[in-house]
Amino acid sequence: MAESPPLPISTPHAHTAPATPPIATFAFRAFIPRLSSSLRQGFSDRRPWSELLDRSSFARPESLSDAYSRIRKNASYFRVNYVTLIALALALSLVTHPFSLLVLLSLLAAWSILYLFRPSDQPLLLFGRSFSDRETVAALVVLTVFVVFVTSVGALLISSLTVGLAVVCLHGAFRVPEDLFLDDLEPRNAGLLSFLAGGPAGSRL
Repeated sequence: MAESPPLPISTPHAHTAPATPPIATFAFRAFIPRLSSSLRQGFSDRRPWSELLDRSSFARPESLSDAYSRIRKNASYFRVNYVTLIALALALSLVTHPFSLLVLLSLLAAWSILYLFRPSDQPLLLFGRSFSDRETVAALVVLTVFVVFVTSVGALLISSLTVGLAVVCLHGAFRVPEDLFLDDLEPRNAGLLSFLAGGPAGSRL
C-alpha cells in the first residue's frame, strides 16, 4: 500500500504580525536621558551656597532703584540657586499637603499618558470612542483649569510660589553684587528646561 504524501505543516506563528511596542515607549526612553542631561547641565551653573549666604555681602539698599538693580544683577548671577529655592518652597508645601501632591501627580500622569508620550499617529481610544488631539488637549486643559483654579491646589501653589519669590527678592535686594563676576553672564540655550525643546520623532516633545 502506497504511503500518502505528507501534509504541509504550518507553524502557528508563521504569519503572526510582529508585536507592537508599548505606546510611547520610545518617546519615554528618549525623554529621560534628555531630562537628566539638561538638569545636570543646568545645575552646573549653580553658584556656591556659601557665596549666596556670605554675611559680609549684605547691606541695606539706599533706594528702591538700588534694590531693583541689585535684584536684577543677583537674579542673573544666582539664577539656578534662586530657582532651586523656589522649587524647595513649592516642594515643602506639597509634602505637607499630601492630597494636593496626589492631585498634581495625577494631573501630570494624565497629561503624560494621554498626550505627551502618546504617538501623534495613534488616536486616543477611551470607552469605545476615538478622540482627536484637539479634543484631548481641550479636555486636559479644562481638567487643569479646574484643578488649579477651583480646588485648593491652586491656592497652595500660589502661596508657596509667593513665599519663594519673596525670599528671592529679599535676598536679591540686600545682597551687594559688587563682588560678583557678572561679565560672564551670557544667555545660554541649555538650561533646566531645555529638554522641552525638540524631541524624538513621533512624540510631542
